[in-house]
Amino acid sequence: MNTEEKINLIKRNTQEILTEEELKNLIETKEQPVVYLGTSITGRPHIGYFTWAQKLNDFLTSGFKVKVLLADLHGALDNTPWSLLDKRFEYYSIVITGMIEALGGNLDNFEIVKGSDFQLSKDYVLDLFKLSSEVTVRNAEKASSDVVKQGDNPKISGLIYPLMQALDEVHLDVDVQLGAVDQRKIFVLAREFLPKINQKSRVEVMIPFVRGLTPDGKMSSSNNASKIDLIDDFETIKQKIKKAYCEEGNPENGVLDFAKYLIMTQKQDKGQEFIIDRPEKWGGPLKFKTAQELEDAFVLKALHPMDLKNGVSEEVNKLLEPIRQKFVGKEDLIKAAYPESL
Repeated sequence: MNTEEKINLIKRNTQEILTEEELKNLIETKEQPVVYLGTSITGRPHIGYFTWAQKLNDFLTSGFKVKVLLADLHGALDNTPWSLLDKRFEYYSIVITGMIEALGGNLDNFEIVKGSDFQLSKDYVLDLFKLSSEVTVRNAEKASSDVVKQGDNPKISGLIYPLMQALDEVHLDVDVQLGAVDQRKIFVLAREFLPKINQKSRVEVMIPFVRGLTPDGKMSSSNNASKIDLIDDFETIKQKIKKAYCEEGNPENGVLDFAKYLIMTQKQDKGQEFIIDRPEKWGGPLKFKTAQELEDAFVLKALHPMDLKNGVSEEVNKLLEPIRQKFVGKEDLIKAAYPESL
């Protein structure tokens, strides 16, 4: 792949890149750049995680080394009980490698890193002190406001969180950080303040949120109706999607989002069409080559919500099957990691 092809692949389905010119320069000057995504090990991973897994797969295809930081200490700073961190790390490790494999990704240049393995080192802690002497309370509050749970009486841990995320770029020795758009304020903080402690800023790549299944569009680990768990069985998937908000002709819903951003991306990469089975009395099967074709058909009401739901349910089940298989015989791990969900 040439530089332009790599950039186009990385750019697809993203919302913002800080900055594209820096990304181009990185690709042209470094043989194997490194990208990382960090996720704090809090709630159970859901189907929305596939959007960033797909983007990590794009980076792998573009010749990058990919690191996924399973941020156990960040999880504790975001109110996960310390006693559950090791089990949740194990659970996340299985799920995330399973997602990359389900998407056809090559794991040769893929690595999972545990946050506490390097975030407790002397050098890291010293840099954390240095950065804390540059960042104001107001800076830290603003940066964390869209990510860390804020109550009426916020904890100091919420202020530490964005500083650690900025330093992760340095101590993981990466060139690019990937995250959802709610991370933007932390990315901006990192770009502004890392140079103040003699560290370079990195390229920041942001992907949009995929809406959840409820009318408010939020996909939350704490709201079971809003999302599909990565180890849900087919019947559960069908029932959740059947009940999902999906107003006829209105493209702003989570079912269509998932179809556009993930299913159509996968189909196009494989040179396939998204085929939705439909009874002959209603016109027979529907075939779509692009996400735009799919959305246009839905907006024009040529594609009924129930037909879309049926097609998406089938594709979601195919994606989740290899992940479910990884948890066969690991029921005790699921209970230990998420005892409150059983």
